[in-house]
Amino acid sequence: MTVKDENIQEKVKLTSFSRGAGCGCKIAPGVLSQILSNETSSPAGNLLVGNSSNDDAAVYDMGNGTALISTTDFFMPIVDDAFDFGKIAAANALSDVFAMGGKPLMALAILGWPIDKLPISLAGEVMKGARKICDSVNIPLAGGHSIDSAEPFFGLSVNGIVDIAHLKKNNTAKEGDLIFITKPIGVGILSTAQKRGELLPADQKILIDQLTQLNTIGQRLGSVEGVTAMTDITGFGLAGHLLEMAEGSGLSARISYSNITLCEGVKRYLEMKIMPDATFRNWNSYSKKIDFENGVNVLEAFTTLPDPQTNGGLLISVSPSAAPQLKNILAEHGLGLMSTPIGEFTSVQKKVVLVTP
Repeated sequence: MTVKDENIQEKVKLTSFSRGAGCGCKIAPGVLSQILSNETSSPAGNLLVGNSSNDDAAVYDMGNGTALISTTDFFMPIVDDAFDFGKIAAANALSDVFAMGGKPLMALAILGWPIDKLPISLAGEVMKGARKICDSVNIPLAGGHSIDSAEPFFGLSVNGIVDIAHLKKNNTAKEGDLIFITKPIGVGILSTAQKRGELLPADQKILIDQLTQLNTIGQRLGSVEGVTAMTDITGFGLAGHLLEMAEGSGLSARISYSNITLCEGVKRYLEMKIMPDATFRNWNSYSKKIDFENGVNVLEAFTTLPDPQTNGGLLISVSPSAAPQLKNILAEHGLGLMSTPIGEFTSVQKKVVLVTP
């Protein structure tokens, strides 16, 4: 960038140009269900995963033992730095392929930019950030589409590939499976603190590091037979995506709140009553399906379990016999701190999710 552009970057706060932030922009689960309620099924053909389930991407059987994974994801700025915004949006879009056990092949950019309000040079920085992430997994950012929009938004359409035997879905968990996550939760709270000017510099680094951390471990987990189901945790929060996995699999889930790792600093901002609006929206959509045992800090759990994540970690269902292998893979990827299961899947109970202390 030129000196002039650097000064512009310092002055412009991208989050001030968007109502939502990151995956918190997602339409509420209850509203989305209404939108899709009248949708008719498309001819199945070679389609292995489509709109009949709430999975991360569409999957098409190529007829040679492999399948094409196709997904798209975009949102409004979750951080103020344009380069970081591009990295985060790209990492988030790639996550859908990794969450199904796949390998990304190619990406296309989706850009909306208010050219009368924001410098075009910042849009270029967004693209540079996305290209850096794509380069890190050796795929081309091969083109895309852009429009002049009222608010800035950015994301990718990504195609990937997977051996059908290694394909992971979000609705195939088994009773007795253990539940793991691969990242702490709470980035929605941290990003809201940033938007309000309350985020400490040390917590800013924590936020950016997690938002740009790729879920490449998903491709490795695709080859683990004992991993029975997998998805990534995004705009509906841990609670929402766990509900999708449990209900889709015809099961309930029992989780221990004390085993769920929170991002460092989250509790500080909760004490300041900082949380995204989407937290309330999420909770109102599915709270009737969740119960709490005595001893759980319900107020804290209410603000963290539905917290919308952007490029969140993977939510994994694994058979107890394969748990040691999973823990070894977590350690190999520098995720050893996430090797404690947060719960297990059970037969159907009165509520879909039971939260214990």
